[in-house]
Amino acid sequence: MSEDFVIGRNPVIEALNGKRVINKILLQDTAKGGSISKIIAAAKERGIIVEYVKKEKLDKLDQKLRHQGVAALVSPVDFQTLDMVFMRAADKNEQPFILLLNGVQDPQNVGALLRSADAAGVHGVLLPKRRSCPLNASVAKSSAGAVEHVPLVHIGNVVNTIEDLKKKGCWIVGADMNGEVFYNVDLTGAVVLVIGAEGKGLGHLVREKCDFVASIPMKGHGVSLNASVAGALLMYEVLRQRKVVGK
Repeated sequence: MSEDFVIGRNPVIEALNGKRVINKILLQDTAKGGSISKIIAAAKERGIIVEYVKKEKLDKLDQKLRHQGVAALVSPVDFQTLDMVFMRAADKNEQPFILLLNGVQDPQNVGALLRSADAAGVHGVLLPKRRSCPLNASVAKSSAGAVEHVPLVHIGNVVNTIEDLKKKGCWIVGADMNGEVFYNVDLTGAVVLVIGAEGKGLGHLVREKCDFVASIPMKGHGVSLNASVAGALLMYEVLRQRKVVGK
């Protein structure tokens, strides 16, 4: 894939504020509003072409997403490396805080997890090259632009990556309903949160490699929370614990 789309006013604004290469802005010829003026000004400042098109052209880009009169043609996500993630943590004088999505394939969940990761100060999100959701327009929309700001790393074998992270001093914490209640797990050190696939969980081999398995107490009648909600709760528990102990 040599080109992708970012669709919607806020996602396009975030893309313009981010570092990804934008090849062109497609703007509906009747689109108006303050955010449209902001997009045009930002595109002009960055020297990006703005092409005015009919609504029908934007409608064809994605039948499921509301384009709000604007789309950006962008280069694929600029993936980073694990070393760059650790350097980011060091630059902030913080313990590494990493999110690993093991087979999460629903675009809404991936987008929501990236949004929470950005808000919670995660230094990097690891995505396996196989059996992962593509970072398409649906993910960008669901992430409210966070896909442009959270460092993303493509990884190969998940188990091998976990072993490498352990060698770098990280504790691996998997999310699973049959684990230790999460607020009893020490999350103040260098930590990697592993969120498993929808319906399948962590998987046997990955679970075995985790140093801790954290669960979220359930007092209602639901059997589990979806991946994005569980991930958000765990990420903010990391933030809470670190604030309490000053790390």
